[in-house]
Amino acid sequence: MTDMVQATAPTARVSDTYRWAQLAVGVAAMVMIANYQYGWTFFVPDIQKKFGWDRASIQWAFTLFVLFETWLVPIEGWFVDKYGPRLVVLVGGVLCAIGWAINAQATTLNGYYLGMIIAGIGAGGVYGTCVGNALKWFPDKRGLAAGITAAGFGAGSALTVAPIQAMIKDSGFQTTFLYFGLGQGIIICILAFFLLAPKAGQVPNMVANANLLQTRRNYQPTEVLRQPIFWLMYFMFVIVGAGGLMVTANLKPIAADWKVDNVPVTLMAVTMTAVTFAATIDRVLNGLTRPFFGWISDMIGRENTMFIAFGMEGFGIWMLYLWGHDPIWFVLLSGFVFFAWGEIYSLFPSTCTDTFGAKFATTNAGLLYTAKGTAALLVPIANYMQQSSGTWDSVFIIAAGANILASLLAIAVLKPWRKVVVAKSTVA
Repeated sequence: MTDMVQATAPTARVSDTYRWAQLAVGVAAMVMIANYQYGWTFFVPDIQKKFGWDRASIQWAFTLFVLFETWLVPIEGWFVDKYGPRLVVLVGGVLCAIGWAINAQATTLNGYYLGMIIAGIGAGGVYGTCVGNALKWFPDKRGLAAGITAAGFGAGSALTVAPIQAMIKDSGFQTTFLYFGLGQGIIICILAFFLLAPKAGQVPNMVANANLLQTRRNYQPTEVLRQPIFWLMYFMFVIVGAGGLMVTANLKPIAADWKVDNVPVTLMAVTMTAVTFAATIDRVLNGLTRPFFGWISDMIGRENTMFIAFGMEGFGIWMLYLWGHDPIWFVLLSGFVFFAWGEIYSLFPSTCTDTFGAKFATTNAGLLYTAKGTAALLVPIANYMQQSSGTWDSVFIIAAGANILASLLAIAVLKPWRKVVVAKSTVA
């Protein structure tokens, strides 16, 4: 039995329960790859302490992870669009496990670079597959479905923040790399066997909404790359993504530099150190924002939602820069920043599929997702800026300004331009 996307003849509609079950499998797989990115920040101080390497050099491992997680997604997406999701997710789980197993044994920077590259390839295959599958199963709730799936990645590591830190403290960071890497990779491989792609006729038609512009044409990936509007979305993705990635990779170093990392903070009768509290809340809010803003965008439109969310992100980064030296405000404002940032992983894939069609959704959304890799190139630059100046000031100011720019581009340029593009493609 094949699980290819396109069948030779239409089949009967499946139940909503079946569609949500497929979404749930994708979310579970996303939860399992979350720590490969969001857990990295907890390993950096111990790696630096053990080997004495400078922080910027260590963070190149994170950058390489994100580059290979994102830039190969279009190729992985092509396999998914042609052959279905199972094989790509299965291989992805194996590579994730191997990547962190290599980290557990690494004694050189090149060793960590290799481990994170392999883990990045694996995580990218899982991520691109699950988001693309969600976009195909839910043409009627595209923003919400993509948001829920991306939420698994954004919030998936929230419950393991404390366990990872505890294991690093008790057993060492190398043992933690090994156990978490292998455990998560094995679960991904098991989940792969339950993933299917929709066949023609199994899903409902696209929604009719004056605020939600959806094309009736399916663009080939090669056509998408020739569309100037694609490169506008790509640029916006890069500048918004960069700020969030810099905070994600440097949350603990920033807290340490501001001397708030080990300060106890009590909120809602819960007491943790500021960095542990912030990391936990950040991951929860970074997950919740994805379905929330995805759902909002299904109602008021993608660009209107981008305008609101990106504006919030710029404001949040600026306020974190001003008030983040206070441990309580560090926790609260870092959470606000993550809440306003994480929605890019639901808004951009759904906007891309609305504009270029669902048939090649995994590949086309993967092409746009490579913007995350481009944004990751700015993470080491942020470290070099901090090292040269001794402060994080310029990093925060640039990140805040970039988000405000993206907010204005969404409403003033992308919205009217996409309306024209969708209208022409529908007529054609």
